Amino acid sequence: MRQISSEEVYAALPIGECIDVVEAVMIAVSRGEANLPLRWLMPIGAGNAMGLMPGGLADPPVHGIKIVSLYPDNPRRGLSSHQGVILLFDSRDGRPIAAVDGASVTAQRTAAASAAATRALARKDARVLAILGSGEQADHHLPAHLAVRPFDEVRVWTRTLAHGESFVARHATPGVALRLVASVEEAVRGADVVVTATASPTAILKGAWLEPGQHVNLVGASLASAREIDDQGVARGRYFVDTLAGAKTQAGEFIDALKAGAIGEAHILGEIGQVYDRTIPGRTGDSDITIYKSLGVAAQDLATAHEIFLRVQHAPR
Repeated sequence: MRQISSEEVYAALPIGECIDVVEAVMIAVSRGEANLPLRWLMPIGAGNAMGLMPGGLADPPVHGIKIVSLYPDNPRRGLSSHQGVILLFDSRDGRPIAAVDGASVTAQRTAAASAAATRALARKDARVLAILGSGEQADHHLPAHLAVRPFDEVRVWTRTLAHGESFVARHATPGVALRLVASVEEAVRGADVVVTATASPTAILKGAWLEPGQHVNLVGASLASAREIDDQGVARGRYFVDTLAGAKTQAGEFIDALKAGAIGEAHILGEIGQVYDRTIPGRTGDSDITIYKSLGVAAQDLATAHEIFLRVQHAPR
């Protein structure tokens, strides 16, 4: 069994190519070509948890599980909030074939999933990107989005000024005006694409600030008890999810808006894989507000880990 480090993950699969891998597997998911039990979380204490995300794919024929420790305060220690490993098995004979670093795969495939949604749902002329948050997910979402649209302005909002200044310094990019803004509203007003990549358990993005033509990726909240956008924001958008089963039980924004009566059950228009496969429409006009709710699914981990495994296996030594 091959053990694959975070350094090998990033070297083997650049973000632009990871976007294509994630898009392809989400089409497979929506075609019913993946086995995806709902993830399971075990509280550990002090706000931490361990998560289990099992799954299986028909093509490539692999199955496996991501075992991940979720430690929200880890960034203060200079560590990823997601610590874990993806165990990959060959479904043809059951052999374990790889143990892949979970933190790097999670960061890479999550950003790739958002960028794939942006590629499918954002207006073709999108030029202004707003990123809410300045942590690990924001670090990966910026290059991922620059891979799918020629953004020339990026606005960054974060609660901690020093973190925001550090983010801007390490992501300086020729031809891209990257700047910190003082409020979420300032970041969002006039932006073409908005990415929420925070650890906030409550809504930071208000629907009143959204404007016709925008695309929003909701990324940071992955539990039924957490959300990043208010009920009005959910209600205003054409709302797409990674999986219907996951969204109905774990997407806090959708669950809360449904309970409040702001939306109905049919507000979820479909899975993002159906948009990629063109079996349902995504953006229908330049004035649409589109929303992609990312919870993350094991299929993304397995497809990304397997592609990395293949590339590492065939790399010259």
